[in-house]
Amino acid sequence: MPDYLPHTDEDIARMLEFLGLRSLEELFDAVPAAVRLTRELALDEGRPEPDVLARARARAGANRAAELVCFAGAGAYDHEVPPVVRALASRSEFVTAYTPYQAEVAQGGLQAIFEFQTMVSRLFGLPIANASLYDGATALVEAVNLAVGAAGHQRVLVSCGVHPHWRAVLGTFAAGTGHELVEVPLVAGRTDWDAVAEPSGAGAVVAAYPNYLGCLEDLGAARSAADHHGGLLAVAADPVALGVLKSPGEWGADVAVGEGQPFGSPLAFGGPYLGLFACAAAHVRRLPGRLVGETRDADGTVAYVTTLRAREQDIRREEATSNVCTNQTLIALTAAIQLGWLGTAGLAELATRCARAADYCRRGLLGLEGVEPLTAHTPTLREFAVALPVPAALLQARLAEEGFLAGVALDQLVGEDGDGSMGAAAARRGLLVAVTERRTREEIDRFVAAFDKALR
Repeated sequence: MPDYLPHTDEDIARMLEFLGLRSLEELFDAVPAAVRLTRELALDEGRPEPDVLARARARAGANRAAELVCFAGAGAYDHEVPPVVRALASRSEFVTAYTPYQAEVAQGGLQAIFEFQTMVSRLFGLPIANASLYDGATALVEAVNLAVGAAGHQRVLVSCGVHPHWRAVLGTFAAGTGHELVEVPLVAGRTDWDAVAEPSGAGAVVAAYPNYLGCLEDLGAARSAADHHGGLLAVAADPVALGVLKSPGEWGADVAVGEGQPFGSPLAFGGPYLGLFACAAAHVRRLPGRLVGETRDADGTVAYVTTLRAREQDIRREEATSNVCTNQTLIALTAAIQLGWLGTAGLAELATRCARAADYCRRGLLGLEGVEPLTAHTPTLREFAVALPVPAALLQARLAEEGFLAGVALDQLVGEDGDGSMGAAAARRGLLVAVTERRTREEIDRFVAAFDKALR
């Protein structure tokens, strides 16, 4: 351990002399004795570097996640990343590019972001999209901040169909911003907006499309709820599903957000991912982060610039709409390449393949003894929830031995006591299963057979 400390005895002596102190103990006198460690750290003796690397490789080899056939989702999905996407996104001029503060030397990066914004705008059916955010959850926070600022009301109605982790992130931010979050329960897999008809008044109504259980929500009802309460409608949308569904903009959404991981980013143990954000033109001045625009230079040549950066570092603090400082340029570029490669027809085909595979898998699982639909017969797309005769965690462990990452146990998402999306019994026995275009019919058949075996 001492070999890795950067300060020599001479360094420490000069520091103490500068501070007018006689010892390190005197330096740390300000720290209460009750919280100071009075013994050596409980660490093993140092090991040679080759031994450490060998141990790390052995530990990594014990992780079988890459070997399991993936039927898990819940916000992160095992979609195909085409070779062309990997090849183009890994080019050195993209990977090593710096933040585009100087537009004259960052035209390539700025143009790529502009193209990304255009694709997100078309995807969500809204005229303005920003240069991306950190992930879907933080994009939702920014959407709520925008809506509350525009409507002037701190109350926020949030569907329990929004991913539980996203709701938790929203709750963390609300503790600082003062937003009053009101969760709206699900009934048979869909949001019961009538449950909060009174009292009226809200800055934002937040819906998921489809919701985290995979169920297709009626955004017309969400739009009506927003109109009733005088707030903006913010939609957390699955961008893959938008290949076949009406866009949030067509439903009347004021703001739409999403997680862009399915477009070119592998699961990668949870990140880094990509926040998608789009809004109506009326709210462009409240847009968080960066907005790249197209213009012409003094010679009449098409050029790209950061049109808006409504953050604290760029404008007066009291005028700032967000303190988001950057965007996910490389991951956004990757998503743009994948979307460009797919095209409109390709994205529709991707969503259709997912829907057909998920339906085939769902019918197979519901044909097993003791397996029932958790959300009645509400239509689903790529993901669905089932109720099991055994604890979901037990089934997961058994299927892992058979070579399958079975899905996500719902009590891991909502807790053993459940929440507004389901009760305690459903949470303990519920399993969320996702099926992407990567799953073949043969894999699904083997999964259903292994599932049946694991239930016995």
